[in-house]
Amino acid sequence: MEPRLDYGKAAPGAVNAMLGLEKYLHGCSLEANLIHLVKLRVSQINGCAYCIDMHWKDLRALGESEQRLYELAAWDETDFYSERERAALAWAESLTAIAETHAPDEVYEEVRRQFSEKELVDLALVITTINAWNRLAIAFRAPAGTYQPASAVGAGRR
Repeated sequence: MEPRLDYGKAAPGAVNAMLGLEKYLHGCSLEANLIHLVKLRVSQINGCAYCIDMHWKDLRALGESEQRLYELAAWDETDFYSERERAALAWAESLTAIAETHAPDEVYEEVRRQFSEKELVDLALVITTINAWNRLAIAFRAPAGTYQPASAVGAGRR
């Protein structure tokens, strides 16, 4: 699939603003693995090949097991994820499908038990931001397979 355009070159100010949000999110108190698990799951839901490739590689660089990555699409049918991760993944799925789910109270109540108020806002911003990246990458056909994580420590972009 051929890229339609390079959105970073076409609108560098917008991309830099989003990267500023990423810098904030990767400096917040949420665990790096949790952030990337959520980003990978949302990217799976949205069918964003570029971001699936990116976050899979970032998670491997952070030491995530292949078993947990392979099972992520069926996370709610396994016991490979902590209660905190399960709550975050349910919240991510709910907010990604917001037009259908309207963020139901039962999902919110579960995620609220696992996260502080600030963490809830940060988690919602992680979900919102990856949904925006997915839409840019899909709309402009970002080529999958080219991303390489800088290192396990620097694996914090999109």
